[in-house]
Amino acid sequence: MPLSIQAGLWGLLSGSALLLGAAAGWFVPMSRRTISEIMAFGAGVLIAALSFELMEEAWQRGGFPPVAAGFLGGAFVYTIVNKLLAAWGAKHRKRANPAVREQDKQQNTANGTALAVGALLDGIPESIVIGVSLLRGGAVGLVAVIAVLNIPEGLSSAAGMKAEGRKFSHVMMLWAAIAAIAGVAAWFGYVALNGVDARVIAAVEATAAGAILTMVVDTMVPEAFEGTHDYAGLSQLQVSWRRSPWRR
Repeated sequence: MPLSIQAGLWGLLSGSALLLGAAAGWFVPMSRRTISEIMAFGAGVLIAALSFELMEEAWQRGGFPPVAAGFLGGAFVYTIVNKLLAAWGAKHRKRANPAVREQDKQQNTANGTALAVGALLDGIPESIVIGVSLLRGGAVGLVAVIAVLNIPEGLSSAAGMKAEGRKFSHVMMLWAAIAAIAGVAAWFGYVALNGVDARVIAAVEATAAGAILTMVVDTMVPEAFEGTHDYAGLSQLQVSWRRSPWRR
């Protein structure tokens, strides 16, 4: 099977985890604290992946200039787009607390499209990483796939959508569309960067890392802290340490 198709299938698989998380958030009764603890764990996985997989690999490929430029650029672009989405009514798209999400609905009653675009914004950098990881020799990076199998994102968001009265079919269609786009993004990441200069690939990896870290801090950490408070950081540090290469 061509590697480009493999990249797309891996991206589709990882994006499908959002559906599993959404189904769990919809049907499995969970306390606010439990949802927040799961979100803290997911945030720790992403931080570990971008630190020990993306940034390390990008540094080895391209050195300091492309890595620094990409990382700062990814963080800057994500922040600008996220601010626009917040004004559009998608600031709390990963929050399970209905009272918090109600602020978005009051700000913009037609915030459904903003929620979909926000979910897409959060998922594209992660999916491109999967396609890029196949450029290292035909094997997808395991940490990249684990990072994108981020069930907590779908779980918390779906729980919040249910609380604010959205239909189950609407939520499932939203995440199914995001899963399909994740597959396309992974395929594109492989096709577009296959054969290009290593410094360009390093810049793309660093850009994805910057965007992912900003997403974690802006959208996942607030939800994690709200339910666990002083224990949110401990949950993230535990999973980051477990995946650290320092323990090898």
